Parts: sequence; structure tokens; C-alpha cells
Amino acid sequence: MKLQRGEIDYLTLMDGLKEYAYPRDKVTKLLRAGALLRIKKGLYLWNDLEEPYSRELLANLIYGPSYISLEYALSFHGLIPEAVRAVTSVTTGKNKEFDTPAGSFSYRHLPVKYYSPGIDYEDGAPGKEFMIASPAKAIFDMLYLNAPELRENEAREYFFDDLRMEADVVGDMDFSGIRFLVDSCAKSSIRALGRYLKERGNV
Repeated sequence: MKLQRGEIDYLTLMDGLKEYAYPRDKVTKLLRAGALLRIKKGLYLWNDLEEPYSRELLANLIYGPSYISLEYALSFHGLIPEAVRAVTSVTTGKNKEFDTPAGSFSYRHLPVKYYSPGIDYEDGAPGKEFMIASPAKAIFDMLYLNAPELRENEAREYFFDDLRMEADVVGDMDFSGIRFLVDSCAKSSIRALGRYLKERGNV
């Protein structure tokens, strides 16, 4: 049997090694040789340069339900100039941090009522689609989780000075998919975002 490459769960790995008399011993040998990396309990990664893995897909698999958002999503969409090393995600579960052979992954809790709207699907490595916040949802998540009580001038400074986002880009962005979240959220920074969008004629 040809083993699935890239990201692989424990049951699939065992099924692929069932021709061995002692498949668990084979897994141990692969781990010791560096051919197989243990990302977390039940999730592994082949150390295979010919078939690169997707850190973004790993982020979805390591802890869920979750989708990539916050700083990593802003960088992915080209909204902030800095590269972000840790893959940042939001989840309806508890806050979590994972340091793995494939890098660092962080997860922030977001209430269920704000979770699903604004999730996009992007193609990573061939055949590796992953879930990530739309640009507008990444902005909403950043304000809600990292700066919820900022007043209007402070919120603008946070995005346009601290994060160095382009004001015109944010003002003209498509918020239609999450506009009801912006309009219904009581956090002062989210209300400030709503007022800014209305000033720009983005309704």
C-alpha cells in the first residue's frame, strides 16, 4: 500500500503500515529517523521535501473547530507589512498554544455567535484547501480579541499606525459578509469600525 503523504492521522498511518508485523514499532523507527514528525497526539507529518506540507492546513487540523485569523491572516492577505511566524487562529474552544516541529500555532477563543461568518477557503499546496478569515473578518477578530475597548481615535491609531494598515484599503474593503456582526457588536472598537465604514460610504 502506498502511504498517504503530507499530513496524516494515526488511524490512516496504522492502516498504511498494516503490512508490517509490528506497525507501532515501525512508527517509532520512522520518528527516530526523522522521516516522520509527531505534530501532536494522533497527528503526524511526513518529512518529505518532494511533497511540501501546508502549515495553514496543519493549523486547521491541530485544534478545532478553528480557522486562521488575526495577525497571520492579515499578513497572508497582504494587509500588514510584517511576516508573521506563528500561525494564529480563532476557535470556539479554549485558548491553546502548540509548539511543534512544523512551527508554533496559537488559538484564541471567539464566541460562537461571532465565529462562522467571514470564513474563506484558500488553496495551499496542491490539494490542500484550508480555512482562513476573509480580510474583513480578520480585522473584526483583531479588534474583538486584541483591542475591544479602544475608542474611535485609538482604534484608528491601532490599525493605521501600530499595525501600519492602509486606511483606504480598510475603508474600501468588502464587509458585506460580516456587516451584521459589525452592526450588532457592542465592543467600542467594533462600533468605531462601523462608524469609519459609514464615513467612507461603505454600507
